[in-house]
Amino acid sequence: MPSYIRTQVQLTEEQARALKARARDEERSMADLVRESVSEYLARRPAKDRRILLDRARSLFGRFRSGYSDVAENHDRHLDEAYDS
Repeated sequence: MPSYIRTQVQLTEEQARALKARARDEERSMADLVRESVSEYLARRPAKDRRILLDRARSLFGRFRSGYSDVAENHDRHLDEAYDS
């Protein structure tokens, strides 16, 4: 049996009312429905491995050309110009 960590969650009145009714209809606890919902959410949206994200960002280095030779020194000015146009 899994161990549980007590967590406080704030719901709107409508959410709490609907969750309580659903728990009653399914003869389950509200906590059980919340745990199931969190599990489903996490399964649908898996965490991205930070290393993968960094590798993807690094793969873009040097792939594009701005046409400016002074971007490192004047990046703020170039961004301002780009957003003003």
